Amino acid sequence: MPSTQALKGRIRSVKNTKQITKAMQLVAASKMRKAQEATKLSAPYTEAAREMLTALSYREAVKDHPLFKKRPVKTRLMIVIASDKGLAGAYNSNIIKLYAQQLTEDDKAGIKNATITVGRRASQFVARLKDTEVLGSYEELPDRPDGRELRTILNSAKGLFEEGKVDAVDIIYTEFINSVNQKAVVNRVLPAGFEPTHEPKGPRDIVYEPTTKRVLDGIAYRLVGAQIFQALLDARASEHSMRMMAMKNATDNAGDLIDDLTLAMNKARQGAITQELAEISGGVEALNE
Repeated sequence: MPSTQALKGRIRSVKNTKQITKAMQLVAASKMRKAQEATKLSAPYTEAAREMLTALSYREAVKDHPLFKKRPVKTRLMIVIASDKGLAGAYNSNIIKLYAQQLTEDDKAGIKNATITVGRRASQFVARLKDTEVLGSYEELPDRPDGRELRTILNSAKGLFEEGKVDAVDIIYTEFINSVNQKAVVNRVLPAGFEPTHEPKGPRDIVYEPTTKRVLDGIAYRLVGAQIFQALLDARASEHSMRMMAMKNATDNAGDLIDDLTLAMNKARQGAITQELAEISGGVEALNE
């Protein structure tokens, strides 16, 4: 059994660690609340944007627009959103696992792929891969990315799709469900729209002013951008939530470890006292003889 002095040192060390994890838990909780409010405020707009894009994709005038054009997928662009830092539980590993699964599926289907990474952990993983082309890497994004950063990612994806260099653009991120549940998902943002369970109702032929292309260029650009922005907000809220839970678990585990070490120290101290008393009693009896 370790000495009392060694156990005291271990208890002191664990207490210091507990203070750090508790502070990180409180910081993550504060950031999570702000990120949660941001993602909930923008979610209705993003869902309306997806529905509008889908409704537009059924119109006759839209079929030849470059952002709505569906073609066989021979090359796919994946935008992978992870975090810059660790200590967030399974947040990064879930994203990387899903991304690796998508790469495997593409390889089996004979689909080439390219990647844009958001977050240092995603960049570090993709840098170790041999057969994946990295078209962009973004780190240290704020909790609410500004227009410049969002436009850079959006313009890259839009340009590659319009030029025919990629046939689909998917975004891999962690969907924020609530502070306890988050899920790594893959969403397709280009071609614009998504597959609904039924065809949207309404007139199929609409007159666009001033021109069809000019109207659709503006609408599609903004609404696809809204989907990417929502994914960034969801990812950041999920990151803070998972970091808060990870730090809470670490704090609780540190408290349990302190209790166990304190018990072991008390037993060691009691054993030492008992041994000293036994030695004193033995010495007294030896003198009496």
